[in-house]
Amino acid sequence: MKLEPVVVSLLDTDLYKFNMDQVIFHRHTDLCGQYYFKCRNADVVFTPEMAREIEEQVDHLCSLTFRKEELDYLRSIRFIKDDYVEFLRLWRPIRDYVTVSLSETGELSIVVDGPLFSAMQFEIYLLEIVNEVYFRMKYDYDALLAQAKRKLDAKISDFQSGKYNFKFAEFGCRRRLSREWEDEVIRRLLQETNNCIGTSNVYFAMKYNCTPIGTYAHEFVQMYQGIDSIPLAYTNHYAMQDWYAEYQGDNGTALTDTVTTDLFLLDFNRSMVNNYTGVRHDSGDPYAWGEKIIAHYEKYGVDPRTKLLLFSDSLDFDRAQALYDYFRDRAKVSFGIGTFCSNDTDEEPLNIVIKLQYVNGRPVAKLSDAPGLAMCRDGEYLEYLRRSVDFRLKREAGR
Repeated sequence: MKLEPVVVSLLDTDLYKFNMDQVIFHRHTDLCGQYYFKCRNADVVFTPEMAREIEEQVDHLCSLTFRKEELDYLRSIRFIKDDYVEFLRLWRPIRDYVTVSLSETGELSIVVDGPLFSAMQFEIYLLEIVNEVYFRMKYDYDALLAQAKRKLDAKISDFQSGKYNFKFAEFGCRRRLSREWEDEVIRRLLQETNNCIGTSNVYFAMKYNCTPIGTYAHEFVQMYQGIDSIPLAYTNHYAMQDWYAEYQGDNGTALTDTVTTDLFLLDFNRSMVNNYTGVRHDSGDPYAWGEKIIAHYEKYGVDPRTKLLLFSDSLDFDRAQALYDYFRDRAKVSFGIGTFCSNDTDEEPLNIVIKLQYVNGRPVAKLSDAPGLAMCRDGEYLEYLRRSVDFRLKREAGR
């Protein structure tokens, strides 16, 4: 079964890839990174045919370059700078950086290894490829599409009836059923509701003239763990400093849980509170997190109603509405909703990730607010990182 190309534009990725890459391009071109694929679902088996198709799709991806109209669109985004766009005019994905293999038991392995400013760009493209290949080759795709359409009709009806009244952005490209389906989802949510404020997918933001939305991901903070001169428990501090220096308060939503929100708050001092427009939740109890963030703003005399709480962790519309009702009078509240928008069928979606694991040969890791989500290929390093975080939290407790 031969598929059409999954990725047809290098804009078909999350905005935060360009945001992070611009900082790396300006400040950290000496960093090299290794990314590893992981499927978190139990009992998922990839066939040799799927693996061959994934390889061919990666070949096609690496034949793409940015078109003039795509570069012009990036240049129109107020915080994307001309020199970075000129770099992208020359940039293309390098096939040698990606290795795909399959075990005898059907476990898919993907490793990306190269300069960080280039290696990091592969993540979303590869996840899009793996998802679409898997669902088109394993299932009756037309049946899946019919299921997804039925569910989307019901969701739109619930917005139109007033059951849901919150604002959100579509964050679904990394785990979408297909490019074709994400296109339809975004188009209909924009045209048939007043609640979708944009999408993380830059290609569809350009196509539908809506707002591209995104800040940075865990990998941005993780990469500072690979810089020798930076103490592990201060990576948030240096990441936020560089981000603010690059964007001067524009594009200013901070991700809190790379090395736990408690540690993040030690670095989210009065200056950072004022410099950033809000914070994003991506793991742990969202209600406890929201209360903790609101209390932190109040500690510095800042009205939380002037700041954004952006929730993005495994949301559906019912969870989002409940969070909105709870926090709506106490802060600005918005949502990034992914798989529930772009891959909601009667079949279980894939829970797949591609995570940064090494920077300049040094292991890096995420310590989220939810136990069990840490992904690190070096257990000794992971324990060392935990001890470093715990030591600083205990030492600075009560400040």
